[in-house]
Amino acid sequence: MVINVKTNAKENAIQQVSASHYTVRLKASPVQGKANRALINMLAEYFDIARNRITIVSGYSSRKKFVEII
Repeated sequence: MVINVKTNAKENAIQQVSASHYTVRLKASPVQGKANRALINMLAEYFDIARNRITIVSGYSSRKKFVEII
């Protein structure tokens, strides 16, 4: 799935754009991986799955990320 991440937002939110495309707004800043950890936590809660089932495949330091859920 493709995720567009917007950091330093006023509140955390997930918006589904299409079947496999999401926009995620995070309060966390993109420093030292904080936003990536917050993203994984939010997705795990949103899909009601364990965090270890979510992997950032590419885009670790980009706003556009490809995420795999197993």
